Amino acid sequence: MNVKEKSLEKYIAGITGIDRDAVSAARKRLDSLVKPPGSLGKLEDIAAKLAGITGRIFNTLDKRCVIIMCSDNGVVEEGVASAPQSVTYAQTVNFTRGITGVAVLAKCFNTDLMVVDVGVNAEINHPGVINRKIRRSTSNIAKGPAMSREEAVTAMLTGIEMAGEARRKGYGIIGVGEMGIGNTTTSSAVLCSLTGIDADLTVGKGAGLSKEGYEKKKKIIKNAIRIHKPDPKDPIDVISKVGGFDIAAMTGVYIGAAYYRLPVVIDGFISAVSALAAARLAGPAVEYMIPSHKSCEPGYVYTVRELGLEPALALDMRLGEGSGCPLMFMVVDAACAIIRDMATFAEAAIDDKYLENIKGEDSFDR
Repeated sequence: MNVKEKSLEKYIAGITGIDRDAVSAARKRLDSLVKPPGSLGKLEDIAAKLAGITGRIFNTLDKRCVIIMCSDNGVVEEGVASAPQSVTYAQTVNFTRGITGVAVLAKCFNTDLMVVDVGVNAEINHPGVINRKIRRSTSNIAKGPAMSREEAVTAMLTGIEMAGEARRKGYGIIGVGEMGIGNTTTSSAVLCSLTGIDADLTVGKGAGLSKEGYEKKKKIIKNAIRIHKPDPKDPIDVISKVGGFDIAAMTGVYIGAAYYRLPVVIDGFISAVSALAAARLAGPAVEYMIPSHKSCEPGYVYTVRELGLEPALALDMRLGEGSGCPLMFMVVDAACAIIRDMATFAEAAIDDKYLENIKGEDSFDR
């Protein structure tokens, strides 16, 4: 194990579970609020989870940021993407101009962006883009491993670094997004490798492919897994062989979020696959994750099932970029407001004895 991998292991070893006592205290307060028990559903679950992460029952997380990892993928040589690779460069810069999907939503919901170049296949000299380029694009997984193991670890450490930077800048919650033409191919390959689920079930058309292109995409993923034989018990090996710099770096953000005790929002499919890789490396990290929306990519449902998480939103979104995160931040705000500002039965001068017969039930008639 080299120095960088030892450093990664130190971060993983430093992750502890959430504060169970704070979760119990939050649940007790939520049950005392003037409403039928559990009637605010996922808002209550989020409020309790946040208490466990922060150690506080009452939270105000109005300083937030989406970390976007940008990188190109050599597999685009195989015609698995509908957009040209140059779009990765263009959109990486456009994030800083505030004109992309996630940038517009971020501005709408008072959210900052942290744009990081970990492998764009072009030189970017822009003050709004953080340069952590490992190299220009991964290699083509149809011909060889995507990257070396050391490069995968370097990207993960970059993600941890960015989570730490977010903490130092005072962000109370972060989200994870990406930009990289061809990365539904690499993320599908990572998912299949980690879980053993067949590519026919998990692979989608990404931003759009012809029937012929779609079949080719599945074939390339299956062949890459067969040839490179990624070890499902070793997420670093999986990512280095069939993943991308963006996926590795996002995996690092999730590990870093857990290490620095920051709640972290999952965007869509690619973001979720990275979250799964992080969870396989550091099991307690999943306790810090909050899924946002149900992606239209077929592999998404398998990914969140593996994580044991369930998204709050169903908006038929499939953009990526971290676009679900600003929307979910608003749901998180609502959860914070409920536990903080809603009256208890005692404060509302209502006798709650009528609830005694239904407490602990799974469903209620109002």
